[in-house]
Amino acid sequence: MPAFSYEAIDAQGASRKGTLEADTAKSARNLLRAQALVPLSVAPLGSGSAPGAELSWQERWFTRPVFNAGALAVWTRQLSGLVTSGLPLERALSALADEAEEPRQHHLLATLRAEVNAGSTFARALQQHPREFSEIYCAVIGAGESSGSLGLVLSSLADDLEARQALQSKLIGAALYPAIVSLVAVVIVLFLVSYVVPQVAGVFVGTKRALPVLTVALLAISDFVRAYGWLMLGMLVAGALIGRHLLRIPATRERFDAAWLRLPLIGRLARSYNAARFASTLAMLAGAGVPILRALQAAAETLGNRALRADALDALVLVREGAPLASALAKKRFPGLLAMFARLGEQTGQLPVMLQRAAIQLSTEVQRRAMHLATILEPLLIVVMGLVVMLIVLAVLMPIIELNQFVK
Repeated sequence: MPAFSYEAIDAQGASRKGTLEADTAKSARNLLRAQALVPLSVAPLGSGSAPGAELSWQERWFTRPVFNAGALAVWTRQLSGLVTSGLPLERALSALADEAEEPRQHHLLATLRAEVNAGSTFARALQQHPREFSEIYCAVIGAGESSGSLGLVLSSLADDLEARQALQSKLIGAALYPAIVSLVAVVIVLFLVSYVVPQVAGVFVGTKRALPVLTVALLAISDFVRAYGWLMLGMLVAGALIGRHLLRIPATRERFDAAWLRLPLIGRLARSYNAARFASTLAMLAGAGVPILRALQAAAETLGNRALRADALDALVLVREGAPLASALAKKRFPGLLAMFARLGEQTGQLPVMLQRAAIQLSTEVQRRAMHLATILEPLLIVVMGLVVMLIVLAVLMPIIELNQFVK
């Protein structure tokens, strides 16, 4: 039965808003009148985009998703608890819709509940909202419905979402301090070079004495920044836009990502991060009963690095031709740990469990390496910033010291 959002006025003249289910908009208005409400507007809660449909640019840029990563994990955990306790899916969705704090979230859950009541599967209902629920999410839900273990699958999905969110938060936290220090250092140096140095240099213009080499070099840099600073900024912005456009070309993006993987420290970190995400998704799908070929295809799509995604798709071809998963992954740029655990899983018949262990170990390695890299960068950035500021201060003080000696 379709769901409708309404705005009405009660007998006291107060405005009332909410959602209800009815066959048609006319039936919805009749239901409101039966409740002594005067309907002002009744609008159907849209069923969303068709699966795989592209979002409009207005939706992409000017509206935020109903669920962010953290909220989706919390909602999945709540739904898992209700379903596991024996509550029917429709009643669980109804309870969560009533507890929703935001109107958009309430409308989304009411729409899902209406579609489930109309006979649609839960996975099919989720597919109508591709911006909120990814293909991986829908595939796992569909596998849980098919196997009759929706509650367990929801719990596994919530665990995966929470683990992924925790890993991303730790990576962002590790990179935040170096990024702030770098930004502050650049701003301070630009301020000193473009404003402070020219002001101090004006003091020595009338002395007609030769300035130290360091001061002359700094004044030349200052003049260059003041004359061409905006041009350099414009070139940087234009270069970033051109680079972004080039990275949208699949072949260029794949070559760039392959080169990124070859970097000494960051490349290994990127390999481990992508491999952890790939192993976790593959373990979750395989554990939910999704066929291995379909699970490999879906897990490959979660890889942000296009070079590793191409390797995963090549591994899919090898598995389709009859090769073991471990052998297919061992020939690619994935960490050797992933192929080792895949081989153990195939030998013991516990592939999802072993892949999940590989994901946990790779995630731990990513966190350790990220914290190690941040620990090295923090003092290094401070030292570099101190050296640059010291050079600027010396360039300013050296003429003052020489002028003071000349006066004496």
